[in-house]
Amino acid sequence: MKKSALILLVVTGTLAAIAIAIEAGRELRVAAAKPVPTARAASMPRAATPRQSNGSSNEDVIRFASNAGTIPPFLVDDLDGHVVSTAALRGKVVIVNFWATWCPPCQEEIPEMMELQKEFQGKLQIIGVSMDDGPPSGVKSFADKIGINYPIVMGSDTLSDEYGGIPALPTSFVVDPQGRVVQKHVGLYPKEVYDEEIRALLGMPVQAKVETFKDTGQIFLKNAALATSMPGVSFAGLTPAQKKLALKLMNSEHCTCGCNLTIAECRITDSSCLTSQKLAQKIVDEIRAGRNPAEEDKKQPIAENVRP
Repeated sequence: MKKSALILLVVTGTLAAIAIAIEAGRELRVAAAKPVPTARAASMPRAATPRQSNGSSNEDVIRFASNAGTIPPFLVDDLDGHVVSTAALRGKVVIVNFWATWCPPCQEEIPEMMELQKEFQGKLQIIGVSMDDGPPSGVKSFADKIGINYPIVMGSDTLSDEYGGIPALPTSFVVDPQGRVVQKHVGLYPKEVYDEEIRALLGMPVQAKVETFKDTGQIFLKNAALATSMPGVSFAGLTPAQKKLALKLMNSEHCTCGCNLTIAECRITDSSCLTSQKLAQKIVDEIRAGRNPAEEDKKQPIAENVRP
């Protein structure tokens, strides 16, 4: 083969390889730009799936709590010195968004929240609750730089406790126009999830089926006592009375993983916690064996008998 022909083959092969690499890179960028249909970047597992396929069709499902509790009231000044009162928000859909300036998922979510506030102007009110430890001036500087178009208030342990504790950032509570907290989202969700929920709560047309669920701790942990099951815990072999006793103990004994929650609350908040799972299953196993842990462990709580 002549030298010139060999060089031509090498050059042709090189150009082809470059073309393939460019096309592959373009496809990767397109794939990365597609919206993610599920929650992203949550630091803890979700307690409930707020929107899902119904299995029989491509129709999405929006889920709201049927026993929704009233939004915990607060009356505080925002970073601009304006009064923010939950009592003045009746008639609007409200999103109480717990976030922090140091939280990357929060930073990614803020532009979408700003878009929602603009699109539903007069019908929606987003309230950002900053969980930063730094001074309010630093949070205000961050908000002004981005141009956040909704009020920001400084959070506190007292405020987060009123909402049942904040397991991860961002965490958003969705409130209907009657002032009831109908859903909670832990982690970063696509804008479309909030858009459809807002429209549904405002009585606008949506491309989804609206269903209800009973809040047994998915929104407010205080409702964990209403739960009739626990993630990852089998009640097989228990009579209705025994199951009731087991659930009562899970709601009275505390988990030893360091969460400061009851066993039931820990299971609902973090179903991946092996400590609460072992504690819950120990309660069930002892009751199934005919023993009453409440009577046998009066001197030593059952939660202390299981090592993490």
